[in-house]
Amino acid sequence: MQKNNTFYHKIGKLVVPIVIQNLLSAAVSSADVVMLNYVGQSSISAVSLASQYASVLFMVFYGIGAGVTMLSAQYYGKGDIQAIQTIQGIALRFSLIISAGFSLLALLIPQIMMRLFTNDSELIAIGASYLRCMSICYLCWGVTEVYIATLRSTGKVFISTALNTLAFSVNVLLNAVFIFGLFGAPKLGAAGVAIATSLSRLTELLACFAVSATGRYIRLDLRYLFVRDKALFSDFIRLSLPALGNDVAWGTAFSMYSVIIGHLGTDAVAANSFVIVVRNFGTVLCFGAASAGGILLGNIIGENKMEEARKSAGKLLRLAIVTGIAGGLIILASIPFVMQYADLSAQAMHYLKYMLLINTYYVLGAAVNNTMIAGIFRSGGDSRFGFLCDILDMWCYGVPLGFIAAFVLKLPVMWVYFLICTDEFVKWPWIIKHYRSGKWLHNITRERKIPL
Repeated sequence: MQKNNTFYHKIGKLVVPIVIQNLLSAAVSSADVVMLNYVGQSSISAVSLASQYASVLFMVFYGIGAGVTMLSAQYYGKGDIQAIQTIQGIALRFSLIISAGFSLLALLIPQIMMRLFTNDSELIAIGASYLRCMSICYLCWGVTEVYIATLRSTGKVFISTALNTLAFSVNVLLNAVFIFGLFGAPKLGAAGVAIATSLSRLTELLACFAVSATGRYIRLDLRYLFVRDKALFSDFIRLSLPALGNDVAWGTAFSMYSVIIGHLGTDAVAANSFVIVVRNFGTVLCFGAASAGGILLGNIIGENKMEEARKSAGKLLRLAIVTGIAGGLIILASIPFVMQYADLSAQAMHYLKYMLLINTYYVLGAAVNNTMIAGIFRSGGDSRFGFLCDILDMWCYGVPLGFIAAFVLKLPVMWVYFLICTDEFVKWPWIIKHYRSGKWLHNITRERKIPL
C-alpha cells in the first residue's frame, strides 16, 4: 500500500505542473478563438485552418521531445547529466533545421499553404497573413520545446510551467492589444494573433536562456550542438525517429481531418474550431498524467527496477481510464456554456452541439491510447509499435474513411465527423495486447563517458 501511495504521490507532484502547462497551451488557443469571435466567423475559420501547420509542427517537436524524454529520463535515473546535455544538443540540430524550413515556407508561400485546406479566397487571404507573421514563432519554438522537454525529463516541471505561464501571459496581453487596438496599436485581426504569438515565443526563448544561466538546472548550452557522440546519436535516431514519425503521422492525419471538414463548408469549420478548443481542455488531465507517468516510469527503468516499472505501468493505465472519463464529463458540462457564448450561424451551432457530444466519449479512447503509446511504451524505449499502430489506424482507416464518407458517399457532415471519431477505438485491441506482452519494457541506457 505504501509503494502504491508513493507512486501516485510522485505522479501527483509531476502531473499538477504538467496539467497547468497543458491548460496554458489550451488557453492560448482558446484566447485566440474567444477574441477572434469579436472579429468574425471568417477570421476564426481562417486561423483555425492556418493553425493546422502549427499543430503539425508541434507534433514534430513533440516527437523530438519524446526522444529526449525517453533517453534523458532513464539517464537521469542513472545520474548521467553529460549524456542528457548531449541528447539535448542532438535534438536541437533536428528541431532547428525543421523549424527553419517551416519558417521559410510560411514567409514565402503562405497562400499555397492555405490552398491545401480551403478554396475560399477570403479564408486564404486571412490565413496567409497569419502564416507570414508566424514565421519567426516557428524558429523560437524549435528551441524552447526541446529545452522544456529536457527540463521535464529531469523532473524540473515547475520551472517549465513558469516558462509556459510567461508565454501565455504575454500572448493573451498582446492578443488583446493587436486585435482590439489597445494603447494606440492598430487593429490587425488574425495577423495580430500571429504577431502576439511570435512575440510571446520570443519572450519564452529569452527566458529559457535566463533560466539556463542561473546554473540551477540543465543548461541550454548551444555548444552541445557540435558535440559528436556516435552511440548516443544512434540511440536517439533509433528511438526518436519512430516517435517523430508517430507524432507527425498522428498530427498530419488530424490535419487531414481538418482538410475534409474544411471542404464541407465554413459552418463545419467554424464549429470544429470551437470543438478543438473544448477538447483540448477536456484532455489536459489525461495527457498530463500520461506525460508524468512516462517520465516517472523512465526514471524507474533507468534505475533497472523492472518489476516495479511493470506494476507502476498498470497503475498508470487505471489512472488513464479515470482521467479519460473525467475529461468526457468536463466536455459534457461545458456544452451549455459554449452554446450560449458562440456567435455562429444556426447551422454551425447545430454542428457544434453534436460534435461536442461525440467528444464526450472520444476523449476516453484518446486518454488510453496516449497513455499507452506516449507514456508507457515510450518510457521503456518502445517507440516503433506506436508508429506502426497509428500509421495503420489513421492512414489506412481514419483518413480514407473520412474522404470516402465526405466525397464519395457524400454523407451529411455529422456522419462524416462521427466516422472520423471512431479511429481511437479501432486500435484498442492491438495496444492492449502489446501492453500485456511486456515487450515494451527495456533499459536503453549505456555504460559510458562523454568527451567534451
